Amino acid sequence: MTDNGEASAPIVMYTTAWCVDCWRAKQVMDSMQVEYTEIDIAEDPDAVELVMQLNRGNRSVPTIIFPDGTVMTEPRTTALVEKLASLV
Repeated sequence: MTDNGEASAPIVMYTTAWCVDCWRAKQVMDSMQVEYTEIDIAEDPDAVELVMQLNRGNRSVPTIIFPDGTVMTEPRTTALVEKLASLV
């Protein structure tokens, strides 16, 4: 929720179950108590298409879409922490 009571747009993280970088990104988000929606692209063909559109035809995960419209793909831990801190 925002300060004025409106729901803020969610963070959406596209992942796969076998992706070590996805596990790390989820651990960072969980440790920072950041809410996000996780979508496993192995189970959602539409999500695969979106990830490929965002990543020049590659199925790169994690692909994270933030409320401000920015996208991070396979971010380093420090970059992800900085981005999440900027959203607070």
